[in-house]
Amino acid sequence: MEEIINFKTIKEYNNFNNNETLHPLISIVDLSKADPRKLSKLRYEFYTIFFKEVKCGDLRYGLKNYDYEEGTLIFLAPGQVIGENGNEYYQPQGTALVFHPELLYGTSLAKEISNYSYFAYSASEALHLSEQERKTIIDCLEKIKLELKHNIDKHTKKLIVSNIELFLDYCQRFYDRQFITRDNVNKGILEKFETLLDDYFNSEKPQENGFPTVSYCAEQLCLSPNYFGDLIKKETGKSPQEFIQFKLIELAKQKIFDTEKSISEVAFELGFKYPQHFNRFFKKTIGKTPGEYRTANLN
Repeated sequence: MEEIINFKTIKEYNNFNNNETLHPLISIVDLSKADPRKLSKLRYEFYTIFFKEVKCGDLRYGLKNYDYEEGTLIFLAPGQVIGENGNEYYQPQGTALVFHPELLYGTSLAKEISNYSYFAYSASEALHLSEQERKTIIDCLEKIKLELKHNIDKHTKKLIVSNIELFLDYCQRFYDRQFITRDNVNKGILEKFETLLDDYFNSEKPQENGFPTVSYCAEQLCLSPNYFGDLIKKETGKSPQEFIQFKLIELAKQKIFDTEKSISEVAFELGFKYPQHFNRFFKKTIGKTPGEYRTANLN
């Protein structure tokens, strides 16, 4: 079994990187203080955000190595693994904001944290900051750092969590900007998504495997499901699932006009196991059953 270094507590991670622990549930870690170390797989049992301000190749995701540009953020949810094992040594650089889920207990952020979908993006889908955005991120980190240096009192948790939420909200805004500024790249992915669906429905796969899932489409396009979902939503106004259903309905309309095929045959070709499921799906979307739609449009 391949070795994975697992960090359960904030203190463990601070010790690993030669940083002082100012609070048991949160830390801003200066990675440059860490000793040079071998490449290894690392798992974090807490939220981890890497902020890279210099070019470096010390973060690896899967079998790929990424040289991050100045001002880049990478997000990991608890339980995620990053890196790969190897004999090469490297000097860690940058800053890590790490906070344990227990810090959020009893706060509104505990309920909202799952809405920040970028925690499930892959490292290759990192957030690349403009100069002004980089300054905003640094300012947020400084506010958290200042609060960590203050003696813990009844206001500490509220102020720290509020600043984390502010930080995350800014990151959401910056990701929205990134989706827009990379519009040409995104449109290319949308075109590939449409081609993927066309090829899928024109093959034997619907009869064999049913409808294409969002995870399947994301994997075929080499994207994480969350990043893929957010990208398609920004480009089309529809979730990937809604877009798949839209394509399915458009294809169903075309096939229904082929009177040499029964409605049951059309349903099977599209990936429905039972014709009645196709009937319900079609009527819910169009307002008519497939048979009623065929009759109305052929007369």
